[in-house]
Amino acid sequence: MIKVKLNKPEFEYDIHSLIKAFYPEEYVGVSAEEKNYEEPIHIQMEVIYTESSIKICWQLREQNEAVLPACGDGKIEREIPVDFSDRTDTKNRLKKCLYLMLCEVTGRKLPWGNLTGIRPTKIPMKMLEEEKSEAEIKSYMKETYFASDEKIALSTEIAKRELALLRQIDYENGYSLYIGIPFCPTTCLYCSFTSYPLVSWAKQVEAYLDALEKEIDFTAVKFAGKHLNSIYIGGGTPTTLEPCQLDRLIRKIKCSFDLSDCLEFTVEAGRPDSITREKLEVLRKWGISRISINPQTMKQETLDLIGRRHTVEQTIESFRLARQLGFDNINMDLILGLPEEQLSDVKNTMEQIKLLAPDNLTVHSLALKRAARLNMFKEDYKNYKMVNTQEHMELVAAYAAELGLHPYYLYRQKSMAGNLENVGYATEGKAGVYNILIMEEKQTIMALGAGATTKFVQYAGAGEAVIHRVENVKDVKNYLERVDEMIERKMRKMEEIAWH
Repeated sequence: MIKVKLNKPEFEYDIHSLIKAFYPEEYVGVSAEEKNYEEPIHIQMEVIYTESSIKICWQLREQNEAVLPACGDGKIEREIPVDFSDRTDTKNRLKKCLYLMLCEVTGRKLPWGNLTGIRPTKIPMKMLEEEKSEAEIKSYMKETYFASDEKIALSTEIAKRELALLRQIDYENGYSLYIGIPFCPTTCLYCSFTSYPLVSWAKQVEAYLDALEKEIDFTAVKFAGKHLNSIYIGGGTPTTLEPCQLDRLIRKIKCSFDLSDCLEFTVEAGRPDSITREKLEVLRKWGISRISINPQTMKQETLDLIGRRHTVEQTIESFRLARQLGFDNINMDLILGLPEEQLSDVKNTMEQIKLLAPDNLTVHSLALKRAARLNMFKEDYKNYKMVNTQEHMELVAAYAAELGLHPYYLYRQKSMAGNLENVGYATEGKAGVYNILIMEEKQTIMALGAGATTKFVQYAGAGEAVIHRVENVKDVKNYLERVDEMIERKMRKMEEIAWH
């Protein structure tokens, strides 16, 4: 493990995130308290804050050239002057110093440099809004974050596309709606979302829809004077619902809200093993504009390993059926870095995706959160290799370009394979409006259902957005019992912040 001792609690998250990016397999402990760890400590670091400087001392506890190839005797020290009255500048100086030390001791650099804890597109977007040039953006991101030319170009291109799309949105008088369906055919090995195997909860689905309708009624009344710009039914897997249940839910939405300003209505069909002709016909009947059919990979052995109980053939059949029924805005999700997948497997997946020619392609770098079974039971899977590299991302980007798909949104998560990113690609005019809104946090999103988080966005002076979050309980049983309390939570927050 890597132990980091601070003389006072400052910037723990930033230090932890940066070290973890270089050493994803290591346990990293960062604390101002003296702690005893069971794991053997082979790298120890000390961060000493004084009134005018930060000193970083790095000590290799066990001589191991494989761990620190450029470190000589295993010791390295740096001290930088700082002004703690400017915390942003202090944090940037600390991260720059630590990043350069980590580059030195590991002999490698990261594609996004020391950029942690911030959406990459937020930086160029803000600078573009300030009418800064692309050259100024590039210079700032290289000097401040050491980001690579490729990542700077990618984030700037996406920021330009997002700005163009967001100009259609009236943030202050508009809102979006998220409805969570927390049921799945099975739980995938990498999944940390709120999801429950349908086999155990089938008898509760109608009660769940009853509870959702209460939240829908509340939202429809409170937002009657607002413009509804996008709707997203996600999960879980919404198409675990029976055709009549899907019909009931969408009918309720259509009857409750004025959709004349709605730019996009998405339903995640998600798992191919949940898709039937009858369910797709219900979605077509209600004019759903966008759906997802998510293979994650087109390698059958990987699907079996990660617990997705469907075949590659089912993915292809579901996609072709959706096309036959007239769906012209279909997204497909892929995950890079899945267990035992090689670059050749990704290429094979993209060859098959190319034949289907989806309108959207969302490419995720595997991020294992604590609640994922692949993380919770890591001993059972420690012999499986999980690799994602810039080469993987470039391969997918090249195929996307061949299909006429352009990158339009991007985000990163902790513990992401290869310290890379998630990128959404789309054909012209088919970019996912909701995806951009949820990432950029520029518009209120009312989130209904178990595990859903509402974000109220208020604009203060100089157009600055303030975010207020209200979370629903994750457990389905608790949600059913406490749905009135969930509504009351939203009501109290709206009163507290004088939201209107």
